[in-house]
Amino acid sequence: MYHPIRLLARCGLHRCGLIRPVLASAAAAFTLACTGTASAAQDTAAWPTRPITWVVGWPPGGSADSVTRVLAKHLGERLGQSVVVENRPGASGAIGLNRAASAEPDGNTVVLVPGPVITNTRMPEIGKELAAVTELARGPMVLVGTTARDMPKDVKSLFAAVKAAPDRYDYTSSGNGTSQHLAGELIKQQAGLKMTHIPYKGGSQAALDIISGQVPLGVLGITSILPHVQAGKMRAYAVTTASRSASLPDTPTLGESVLPGFDASQWFVMAVPKGVPDDRVQRLNAAVGEILKLPDVKAAFAAVGVDPSSASPEDTARFVIGDQARWRNLAVKSNLPLN
Repeated sequence: MYHPIRLLARCGLHRCGLIRPVLASAAAAFTLACTGTASAAQDTAAWPTRPITWVVGWPPGGSADSVTRVLAKHLGERLGQSVVVENRPGASGAIGLNRAASAEPDGNTVVLVPGPVITNTRMPEIGKELAAVTELARGPMVLVGTTARDMPKDVKSLFAAVKAAPDRYDYTSSGNGTSQHLAGELIKQQAGLKMTHIPYKGGSQAALDIISGQVPLGVLGITSILPHVQAGKMRAYAVTTASRSASLPDTPTLGESVLPGFDASQWFVMAVPKGVPDDRVQRLNAAVGEILKLPDVKAAFAAVGVDPSSASPEDTARFVIGDQARWRNLAVKSNLPLN
């Protein structure tokens, strides 16, 4: 192998005075590359230099908002900048997702992605317009109802009553195509029920209308209904997961009571606009992973009925894409009504 200087000499560059300029250019390029690498490292160390916006596509008080606010304060402390929660409700979360997906891909905008959410309306997706950061939590949904005297007292009696008088029992969820809506339609299909779905823009308002008797039934995230059930203002008929919830230990699962094998849960994921530098994604992932281990965060999650659940960006993306596909296939095969 030839030495670079000898190679230049063999090419005749020494005779035309080009060795020095060539070496000078190479040295300058090397210095520039090193400077760029150092600058990128400094940028990563300095980031973030301004507050971070955490977009939530649902109103305050619901499952998505509750999970976000538990984490936002701790994340701000870890990153050295405040984290501002921005609620952008509507269109089954699409308004918030579009707001985040169109943001500058610098890591200063993150978004909560709850799921599964399946609609006919095109919305930003992880693996396309959004990039996964980490999973945050998982939890059950709950079939709930008003506590009116003439309402059935248990889920078996409820199903019998709905079959006998289907026009009387509408049900609500936090929006078309949301995990609650999908679970509700799956319940209807497997139990042979006929109920009209009334979508809301979030679980908190839906819960209030169940309490007031505006709507008799609902399938909602546990964080939206837990305080009302505990206060005796709402009846919990069954949870949608395979196991009972530690927050509602006396509430049976649908699987053990009326629909063997039924299992549906909702999950919450942090994402960023596609194109955010990987080192910033990894820093967010590491910070949230540590936050989810904190005793007060675990207690706060338990209080709203969900369990902390972290994962790498790659594993989170694989899970979300797979679960979305599973529910979309189910929706298509079952002709579930979507938005």
